Amino acid sequence: MAASFAAFERLKSKGVAAYQQGEYGAAKTYLVDAAECMLELAAQAQTPETRRQQEQLAAQLIDLAKDCDRQRSTPGKPRLRQREADEERTSDAAEWVVKEKPNVGFDDIAGLEDVKQEIRVKTIYPLAHPELAQRYGIARGGGVLLYGPPGTGKTMMAKAVAHEIDATFFLVSPAQLMSKWVGEAEQNVRKLFDAAKTEPMSVIFLDELEALVPKRKSDSSTVMQRVVPQILQELEGFDRSAERALLFVGATNKPWLLDEAMLRPGRLDAKVYIGLPDPVARYRLLEIHFGKRPLAEDVDFAELCDKLEGYSGADIKNIALEAAERPFLEAIGGKEARAITRQDVLEVIAANPPSVHPSDLVRYEKFAEEGR
Repeated sequence: MAASFAAFERLKSKGVAAYQQGEYGAAKTYLVDAAECMLELAAQAQTPETRRQQEQLAAQLIDLAKDCDRQRSTPGKPRLRQREADEERTSDAAEWVVKEKPNVGFDDIAGLEDVKQEIRVKTIYPLAHPELAQRYGIARGGGVLLYGPPGTGKTMMAKAVAHEIDATFFLVSPAQLMSKWVGEAEQNVRKLFDAAKTEPMSVIFLDELEALVPKRKSDSSTVMQRVVPQILQELEGFDRSAERALLFVGATNKPWLLDEAMLRPGRLDAKVYIGLPDPVARYRLLEIHFGKRPLAEDVDFAELCDKLEGYSGADIKNIALEAAERPFLEAIGGKEARAITRQDVLEVIAANPPSVHPSDLVRYEKFAEEGR
């Protein structure tokens, strides 16, 4: 069976149901299969944090599978009652909510000035100037979709939005919302939004949105049939006239996989394309990532900007790191410490083509045209 969130959820649900019914042999089989499925998903994760969360979830399921053996060895032990299980879910619900005040602002993001202005008009200004927004009938809060190639700074942009309006930042992944082994994903969604609404001003950022809100099909998992409507209900339930403001920001590298209902007005009102950095942004990225490293006089950022056309911000960061590793390794090997040279950088660029294929850009541009 190919690994997918739908396959994982089917196996996990069957395992939990069997466990609660005391059918520990069947429960162990399902739970182990679910853990293996999640580990396959973790191997394909796009970020180290997502991989860590998914591996942690797999470990939780393995622990529960081991508990099945312990339960079978003590046949007289009463099972956990459903009410007690519900109380246990509620007590540790905060584990999957990460709240932090970001210290990254728009000034820390290279380029993307048009994108920043679009986000200001659609999200930041109405929240920062509520009286003017009310006077002119501009809604506060709502939903925003950030989409574009990997490594272009969507997560940083969401953090910057929270910083600009001094909001509490909720950083959540699909794996976290699906991770409670005796809970249901739609309940976790509701708890997340309820927690955010207790803050004076908050931003919920959900990365890899297509994994949680994929296009619904007749053969899709029952959990997705419940989760998608729950998220849509929460998005439509914003009280945009209330004193407490809430902004939902979803990010995806594959916007065409999102459920169509998610893209309708009243849910994700603003759709913002975060594309590859332009020349000005590439120059600024070179300054940021090479700025504190020793550079030879023959390193010309203007020349490198031309050679890095088509590269993402993450690509440029990696090139700077690999270029710095060359003299570093030489130095620890006994050679005299030297500066990073033009040749170092050019050889690293030659060995590392852009991570985003031109055909992918065409698909993003087509989505942007259709979404207007």
